[in-house]
Amino acid sequence: MSEKIRLTQHSHGAGCGCKIAPEVLQNILANSGKNEKIFRELLVGYDSADDAAVWDLGNENLLITTTDFFLPIVDDAFTFGRIAAANALSDVYAMGGKPIFALALLGFPVEKLPIELASEILSGARSVTDEAGIPIAGGHTIDNVEPLFGLVVNGTAPKKNIRQNNSAHEGNYLFLTKSIGTGILTTALKRGLITEEAIQPAVESMCKLNSAGEIFGTMNHVQAMTDVTGFGLIGHLLEMCSEKISAEIYYDRIQLIEGTKELAQKFVAPDNTYRNWKSYDGKVSGITGESLITLCDPQTSGGLLVAVAAENKNEFSEWLKKNGFEKYCEPIGQFIEKRNASITICKK
Repeated sequence: MSEKIRLTQHSHGAGCGCKIAPEVLQNILANSGKNEKIFRELLVGYDSADDAAVWDLGNENLLITTTDFFLPIVDDAFTFGRIAAANALSDVYAMGGKPIFALALLGFPVEKLPIELASEILSGARSVTDEAGIPIAGGHTIDNVEPLFGLVVNGTAPKKNIRQNNSAHEGNYLFLTKSIGTGILTTALKRGLITEEAIQPAVESMCKLNSAGEIFGTMNHVQAMTDVTGFGLIGHLLEMCSEKISAEIYYDRIQLIEGTKELAQKFVAPDNTYRNWKSYDGKVSGITGESLITLCDPQTSGGLLVAVAAENKNEFSEWLKKNGFEKYCEPIGQFIEKRNASITICKK
């Protein structure tokens, strides 16, 4: 291949920014009907918009199953495979589980792009599943007009380790384990506004496994958890709020990937940022132009959003400091009593 092929030029969307907007998805699910039969073993389904389905295998052992796939967010095929694999594995970690094996999902335009690129995508994914200690045991492929890739991931966990996105309590502190900005930076690259070198911090973040979630599941003071992906920080935090609690976000404590702030101030953003906000308008107060762009930015393979009991805040912070999360050892917010706005953006 004499000329470098840019995968992002062969797709209309990128990464988790390909997700259908939250408002549209809710309408789809509302009109799709429900399972007529009650499955008592199904402990977590799509009703709570959680990260994965959970099935009771008996003897306090649970099966966690999820799937995630998307269009290229970077041009390099190997790196695209790495990011897609890390992103899919994240949903099992976000439930407090341990991945055990994966299946690959590959759509590829075999008449338009060299088939070697498909092999590179799979090799990239396998490098990440090797890091996670699990095999890609099979999968499915289709000839598709745009390249897409992802995984079905199965995991397990003891029942006591499962963490859901809707089990936070008033007073819980919020921690986020990665910086924000992947959607903004990759969009800027696609528009020719920044160089390949400028998105390397975002690439490193997207390739990093959220394996700490398996450990968080063993901590009693971690009371709820999710990962931040295509609906942005605001969207996934709204899923954690309930009829009983709202949340405050300390915007000055949120870590942004290098270059994100400057681009956000210029209103450089993926189209889905604004689609996300359309679904959240009226539920959020205190948001500004910059924070709207960053907090609604669709993240790909984003960090874990963790709700921690107030009395264990310092203990959790110390764990983060000692285990490579020094930048993220301060809480970015707290769950509070119910207000008119589900989320309030403020400064600490």
